[in-house]
Parts: sequence; structure tokens; C-alpha cells
Amino acid sequence: MTDTNEAASARQAKIVALVVAVSFFMQILDGTIVATSLPQMAASFGVQPVSMSIGITVYMLTMSAFIPLSGWLGDRFGARRVFLISIAVFTAASLFCGLSSTLGEFIVARAIQGAGSALMTPVGRIIVLKNARKSELVQAIALITWPALTAPVVGPVLGGFITTYASWHWNFLINIPIGLIGLALVLRFVPEQREEEAGRLDVLGFVLSAAGLTLLLAALELSVKWSGGLLPVAAMFGGGVLFSYLATRHFLKVPNPLLDLSAFKVQTFALSTLSAGTACRVAINATPFLLPLLFQLGFGMSSIAAGAYLLVYFLGNLGMKTVTTPLLAIFGFRTVLVVNGLIASGSIIACGFFGENTSTLLIYAVLFIAGLSRSMEFTALNTLSFADIHAAQRSSASTLSSMLQQVSMLLGVAVAAAALNISAASRGALRPELADFRWAFLTIGIIGVIACLRFIKLPDNAGAEVSRHRRYVKKLEK
Repeated sequence: MTDTNEAASARQAKIVALVVAVSFFMQILDGTIVATSLPQMAASFGVQPVSMSIGITVYMLTMSAFIPLSGWLGDRFGARRVFLISIAVFTAASLFCGLSSTLGEFIVARAIQGAGSALMTPVGRIIVLKNARKSELVQAIALITWPALTAPVVGPVLGGFITTYASWHWNFLINIPIGLIGLALVLRFVPEQREEEAGRLDVLGFVLSAAGLTLLLAALELSVKWSGGLLPVAAMFGGGVLFSYLATRHFLKVPNPLLDLSAFKVQTFALSTLSAGTACRVAINATPFLLPLLFQLGFGMSSIAAGAYLLVYFLGNLGMKTVTTPLLAIFGFRTVLVVNGLIASGSIIACGFFGENTSTLLIYAVLFIAGLSRSMEFTALNTLSFADIHAAQRSSASTLSSMLQQVSMLLGVAVAAAALNISAASRGALRPELADFRWAFLTIGIIGVIACLRFIKLPDNAGAEVSRHRRYVKKLEK
């Protein structure tokens, strides 16, 4: 009977994770698919293409403003209910984005879409954590991680195809059936659960943390796109740091803070999210940004031809999913994060040495290895983050993790873009060329190497209850 119950529990956890992953895929795909259609949207709205970047910026800003609130809302009104609302808001806003006829209408729709997106990831992760036991956590986290790995690779290719052969409207309207399917799946498979007592809303904590995260992300976003000088970006970044500091001090003093920072006292969470984890994610998130530019600007390929190379990278991401759980069981988190991290960083550096004479087969091999190792590192990081988190810390830990992942995502792009631009400027070039990509990939790769070596400080049995590391299992059997 016990084996039957365990099998049923594992099956339920897997189903819930798959349901959450569907919604995550819609959300992340939307964020990557839009950029390909901005010129066509500008023509449709009768504005300059540069004006369309506000659609991406306003989405990012509203999302960053509401993320700190997600954990409290999940506890106060129920994670399942808030997750349903976030999907519904995101789907409805996608419809209005697709039906927009003016830039003003589009901006309003994107702001609402960003608010829905802000709640989806942290609350969806809370649902998965509540439905999966520690022995089931690796597989569950792996399932909700694959959208973050695949959507940034698939999105630009799919967006270019839709914009070319259909219309930019369908880049948003494609979310409608996915969102409706997601709503139906949540209603059918995600159980209602008794929620913790949330207490009163920490309004000051929300304002401070929302301001800090919004200003930090705005500074990172503008550092890539802004041509108005360094001072506004530096001022925003400084303001973000100041508000983040004030929010942290506030959370440590008040009795019922919006975000419980005690999760950072847990070594596995702190290392895999705040310090080494952030640096690892910088390298992970910079690579999908650099690769399309390498093939299009460095090699002069069309977007379709570049997409063929990215498809190999995408297949590498998928290929690792079936072996992630057994590899963690054999080697444990510490060994996987260090050794696999070195492989991932080495493959990133190798991408910088691609040249016009490099064989296609070798490029495919490196990209496939890069995809494999990227997938393993990302899944291991996300799983280890919650390996030792207690039930009372789940909501805040999920929210903090989402906030830091947003920072690392934009920071990765910003660092990669800065390396490209500095290299090009040092040569007096107007735009990056093949030689500049070498320095960019090298910079990102070195960041990855330094980050993964920091995981050496983890104990050998770190997260062993989750990974089922064979040494841990043998000790239990004794």
C-alpha cells in the first residue's frame, strides 16, 4: 500500500509540474517572441521602430513592480486561485495586445500583461513545492525549468516565422489557446490546499522592494538599449541599490515582513540564488542573446539560417532532461554544479572561437554540448535552491528566487552587450564583428568558471535528501 501511495504521490507531483510548465512556457515565450516583430508593429501603429521598445520596457517594469507581492498574495488568497487569476490576466492582456490598433492601447495591454506575468512564476513554483516531496523535487523542478531553457531559443525563430508568413498579431494571439488550456489544466489537476496565515500586508516593504527591483531592472534594460548617456543609467542603478538596501533593512526589523529573508541563512539557497547562482545564471542567460547575433552579425547569416544552429542548441537543452535525475543521484549536487559548470563555461568560451572556416559539424557538436550542460546546470541550481527550505519559508523563498532570476537574466544580457560594445569601440568599429564576439564569449565563460568553482565550498551531501545521492541513501540504509 505504501508503494502504491508513493507512486500516486509522484504521479500527482509530475502532473502538477507539467501543468505549471505549460503556463511558464506561454509566459517566457511571449517575452522572447515579441522582439522579432517590433518593426512590423511600428509600421502598423504609424510610429518609428525605436518607439516600440517601450512595449518591452513597460512589460518588464510592471512585472518587476508586482513580483515582491506574489508570495503574500499566494498565502492570503490561495496559491491555486492566484495562479488561475495570473493566467487569466496574462491571457486576456495577450488578446488585447493582438487587437491593439495604436501604440497607446498596446502599452496599456502590455502593462496589464506584465502584472499577470509577475505572479505566475513565483506562485506557480510555490504550487509545485507544495505538491512534491523532497524525493520528487528534482523531476518536478526539471519539468518547470524547461520553458526557461527552450523558450528563449525557440521564441525568436518562431516569432520571425509568424511575422513573415502571418502577422505580428499572432505573436500575441498564439497565447490565447495556450492560456485557455493552462486554465483548464489547473482547474482539473491542481488541488486546493490549506494556506498559511498571511497576516497583514507589509505596505512599506512592498513599496521599497518594488521600487528597488524596478529601478535595478530598468537600469540593466537601459544599459543595453539607451543612447542617452551613462548618467541616467547610473542614477537608476544607484536608486535601485538604495531602495533594495532600505527594503532589506526593513524586512530584518519588522515582525511580519512581506519577504522573510531567513531563507538566505540556508547555505544551499543563498549560494544557488544570491551569489554563485546569480553569476552562473548570468552566463546561462547571456548565451541565447549572443548566439543569434554571432551567426547574423559575425557570419552574415539570415535569421532562418541562424535558427538552424539554434535548433541544435535547443535539442541539447532537451536531451539532458532524461538523465538529470540519475546523474544527480550518482554524483550529488556539488560535483554536478562544479564539473558540469566547467563544461558549460568551456563550451561558451569555445563558441567565441567559431570562424568562417570552422566546420559545421564541430559547431553543431559544441552547441549541443553547450545546450546539454546549460540544461543540467540550470536544473541543478533551481532544485538545490529549495532543497533545504522549510514550509514556512517557501513563499518568500520563491519570490526572492524569482526576483534574483529577473536580475540575472537582464544582467547577463547587459554584460554580454557591454563586452561586445567595448570590444568594438576599442577598434573604432561602428558595430560588433567576429573578433568582438570572441571577447564577449570569453568574458561570459570566465564568469561561469569563477561561479561554478564557488560550489566547491558545499558539503558533499548538500541537498542529498532531494538528489537521493547514493552515499546518502547508503547511510540511511545502514
